[in-house]
Order: sequence, then structure tokens, then C-alpha cells
Amino acid sequence: MADLTEFAGNTIYGFQAFDALWGAFCIIVVWRRLAQIRFKNEDLQNEFLDQLNERVEVGDFDAAAELCQDDPRVVPQLALLAINNRDLGYGKVKQLVADRFQRDIMAEMEYRITWVVTMIKSAPMLGLLGTVLGMMAAFGKLAGSQKVDATNLAGDISLALVTTFVGLTIAIPLSLVLASVQIRTRKMEDLVGDGLARFMEVFKATLDQSEQHAGVR
Repeated sequence: MADLTEFAGNTIYGFQAFDALWGAFCIIVVWRRLAQIRFKNEDLQNEFLDQLNERVEVGDFDAAAELCQDDPRVVPQLALLAINNRDLGYGKVKQLVADRFQRDIMAEMEYRITWVVTMIKSAPMLGLLGTVLGMMAAFGKLAGSQKVDATNLAGDISLALVTTFVGLTIAIPLSLVLASVQIRTRKMEDLVGDGLARFMEVFKATLDQSEQHAGVR
């Protein structure tokens, strides 16, 4: 019984270690991804959009595409997608940009965040499992002998307490960091939405002018 309890305890510790490492890895991935694809503030985004819209307004789509080409941030890449597919018409381009943003950007974030949430929930559950196993082993020893040395119970009680402590130690920091990541993600989403709305307004006006000129000819 003691060997089985020790094996179960080590297994729980192993799962908790994996839980902590995978949760931390997903958090780091999301954090670094956010740093790569978002503008740090609205002023920097507006500065970029001023340059981009100047080119789009005069119909210089090649220069606008060149400006966006090597910029990994969301707004430049979605603007580049719109520019490269402008022959589809404004309505289809707008839907294409919205779909790409949700599928390639937000879906990736949600995938990682879902894993972090799962790790946060599972860490205390594993701790509770360790608590139950430890208490079962301790009460089993008490029930099986009239006189039990306290030291024989120490390992089982330690398993009961330590696994719970470890589970909470994993869940609480991950919860705090996740909240910060979710706030940054929401801010990025709002900023991208504002930036795209501003770009698409100019983009639409330029396409309309091009169609009018083509109709006159």
C-alpha cells in the first residue's frame, strides 16, 4: 500500500509539473506573439496608417503594398491582403480580411489561452486528487492497526497537503498572468478594429473612384 501511495504521489507530481510547464509555455507563446503583431500604442498605429492611406488615396497600391510587405503586425498584413485582392471588390475584400483576422490571429490566441485555462483548472484538481489519496492512505493505516506511529502517517499527510499546495501554486500565478494576457489581447483586438476601419474607409473610397473613372472611359 505504501509503495502504491508513493507511486500515485509521484505520478501526480509529474502531471503537475507538466501542467505548470505547458501552461507557462502557452502563456509565453501568446505574450511573444502579441508583442510581434500589435502596435505598442494607438499613436504608432495612426502614424503608420497616415503613411499607408496617403498612398492608397492616390491609387498607388504598389507603394502601399511595399510599405506593408515586411511588417509582421496585424494591421499592415491585413491591409496588404486587402490591397492584393482589391480586384474582388470592396464587399468581398472586407469579408476576406475579417475572416483572416479571426482565423489566423484570434483563433491562434484562443487556442493557446484555452490550454492555459485548462491547466489552471486541472492543477488544483490534481492537488485535490493527491489530497484524497493521501487521506485514504492515512486512514487506511489507522484502520488497519491499533497502534500507528505518527511517522508512518507523515508521508501520507504530506502527500495530501503538498499536492494541494503545488496545485494552487501553479493555478494562482497562471491565473494572474492569463488575466494580463487577455487584457492585452482585447486591447489589441480593439486597436486592430479601429485601424482596419480607418484603412477600409480610405480603401473603399479609392476603389469607388477607380470604378467611376473606369465607367467614364
